[in-house]
Amino acid sequence: MDNKTMPFLDHLEELRWHLIRSILAIVIAGGAAFLAKDFIFDVLLFGPKKQNFVTYKWLCSAAQALGFDESFCLDELPFRVQSRTVAGQFSAHIWTSITAGFILAFPYVIYQVWKFISPGMLKPERRQARGFIIVSSLLFFTGVLFGYFVITPLSLRFLGTYSVSSEIFNDFDLSSYTALVRASVLSAGFIFELPILVYFLTKIGLITPSLMRKYRKISLVIVLTLSAVITPPDIASQIIVAIPIMILYEVSIFISKSVYKRIQRAQENS
Repeated sequence: MDNKTMPFLDHLEELRWHLIRSILAIVIAGGAAFLAKDFIFDVLLFGPKKQNFVTYKWLCSAAQALGFDESFCLDELPFRVQSRTVAGQFSAHIWTSITAGFILAFPYVIYQVWKFISPGMLKPERRQARGFIIVSSLLFFTGVLFGYFVITPLSLRFLGTYSVSSEIFNDFDLSSYTALVRASVLSAGFIFELPILVYFLTKIGLITPSLMRKYRKISLVIVLTLSAVITPPDIASQIIVAIPIMILYEVSIFISKSVYKRIQRAQENS
């Protein structure tokens, strides 16, 4: 049945099955992550906790090359991760596996989203947006990597070395540590979906390239504020995070301009 004439309840039924397939894919990928506990925790999750993590090496090398002091070079991260609840480790294992499952299954989840919305689009629109799944997945994975290799180590470097007194030792709870890593990775992944969001908002007429250019300065303030929220409160970290987000914003303006021109041409030819 054509989606244009499909009753509302049938739409809900169609949506339900797309959600079920997506959840099933996340559960299967999460199950694989659950079994790969040693790699997920010892290598990935606790990788940014180690002083020989690649980001810390890069920051140290960059600081030395630029003639800065040795504050960017770490001998150690002076904190420990502990579990203070009976089910703390099991709970962290479950939620980390679910997060990993979602990241791994993201292309399939996006495919299910596409399968649900594409029947309501015209054939030319479907052809133009054929790369939706590939592009959105690449953007998401790029954001995840940015969150893991940039935001997470910068946050841990600041928070793990921050001290108000020599009498206090940082003992981070396992749930707090894993929540920081998950939030950094997922938030960056979704932020990097900005060009996709702008594409669809332009398609439905909610934004235009001129509107985005008009509020570019305000957007810069928002980006800097966002960078201050998701990174430690030091200028270097905020700039490192803000630069790619602003690049994404400029790319989104270009995408909006391209989509807007196509819409105008279609209106002129109709």
